[in-house]
Amino acid sequence: MADFIDDISINTIIGPGSFVNGSLSVPGFLRVDGDINGDIKTPGRVIIAENARVRGNIHAKSITIGGMVQGDVIAPESVVVLSTGLILGSILTKKIRLDDDVFLHGYCFAVDNQAEFEKAEKEYKNRQGLAASALVHSR
Repeated sequence: MADFIDDISINTIIGPGSFVNGSLSVPGFLRVDGDINGDIKTPGRVIIAENARVRGNIHAKSITIGGMVQGDVIAPESVVVLSTGLILGSILTKKIRLDDDVFLHGYCFAVDNQAEFEKAEKEYKNRQGLAASALVHSR
């Protein structure tokens, strides 16, 4: 992967009307104005704009959500959910801000302690692994 540059400039934009079917891994700041059906992973920041829709998990340094996310959100630095935001999934972060009228349906864990965050993230990954294993064995 290319060198990570964390600044205020956006490295990748999924524009309005765009549709991505598959997971994304980007080296920096990502803004989504379209639709993504897949996971997002970046060491940088992510903005999910008001009319954007993501059906997948998001793992980024910090995440701002103004649209819909159907999946889990993991951001070691912070999560901001704007009044137009909708999350159908869990949130794991150190710092969270929810505006009025936000809809959140899922588990939320926010702690401003690196050791506690890492412990919670490890437990989350273990639960995901067990759930995936149970799904495979039930088929």
